[in-house]
Amino acid sequence: MNIFNNRLIDFKSVAQRTLEIEQQSLKILADQIDERFVHACELILACNGRLVITGIGKSGHIGRKMAATFASTGTPSFFMHPGEAGHGDLGMLVPGDVLIAISNSGKSDEIMMLMPLIKHLEIPLITITANQHGTMPQHADVALTLGDFKEACPLGLAPTSSTTATLALGDALAVALLEARGFTSDDFARSHPAGALGKRLLLQVEHIMISGGDIPRTAPETPLAQALYEINSKRLGLTTIVDQNNQLLGVFTDGDLRRFMERSPAFDLSTPISELMSRNPSTIQKDARAVEALEILKDKKINHCIVTNEQNQVIGILDMHLLMKAGIA
Repeated sequence: MNIFNNRLIDFKSVAQRTLEIEQQSLKILADQIDERFVHACELILACNGRLVITGIGKSGHIGRKMAATFASTGTPSFFMHPGEAGHGDLGMLVPGDVLIAISNSGKSDEIMMLMPLIKHLEIPLITITANQHGTMPQHADVALTLGDFKEACPLGLAPTSSTTATLALGDALAVALLEARGFTSDDFARSHPAGALGKRLLLQVEHIMISGGDIPRTAPETPLAQALYEINSKRLGLTTIVDQNNQLLGVFTDGDLRRFMERSPAFDLSTPISELMSRNPSTIQKDARAVEALEILKDKKINHCIVTNEQNQVIGILDMHLLMKAGIA
């Protein structure tokens, strides 16, 4: 408990109460999902233009986030401020678009001022409001509602539960459309090229693998002593074992050497490496994502993965150090 302004405040209890109230708003919202939601999805999927979202105040902040989510998941979208729309920005809205208008009360004057032109352009209108009693839902092609719940704000004034529910409803629409479009992780990657997320989604094995003359290669009949020289010179802690056509037969690593020495303290350096190599090493294709290679290394608790082509020829090596350097691991 804490004392502020001569009042005893239990911050933890306030937080728990707030979250419980907002959780309840989501349960109430779930009961509002019906054929109107289906119709809204169908309108957006049939849209030949963009999905435009508008809202004023806190609804506008939520609308901006919704537009960003739609745009990044396969539905071209942007936010239009209703106040600025009345002063020229309404030119952003063109036939073929679909408009989502957000207002908890359903009585936003700024949005209602736009209705004549919205009707003139024959723009399908989807509204998101607390209920269907306001003027906005009466003009909508689809009137989505959040349901009857109280705000988490003890004064019942600050948008809290209502903005949470609106945001969740926007996410539900975006995910439904994502699945309907067959939107894939590759599609998502193309719209997120920057930063750590972009790296994880876009960076392929071929972009960071060791290739060409830097790949340690050893013929199967090579003596252990010569194989060790190849391992040491290429500084990767292993050598691939390949036939005359560069097809992968196996690998021999520092770990294999240690295990061999433990089994045979008086080991023979003339032993052919084919007798000591590990067969069926982990491989990956060059066009696989680097993050997939990371999962292989983690799952199998290994440090290297051999990159092969469709003919099982060695074309590269990828190790944990390269993944860490690229910011993947």
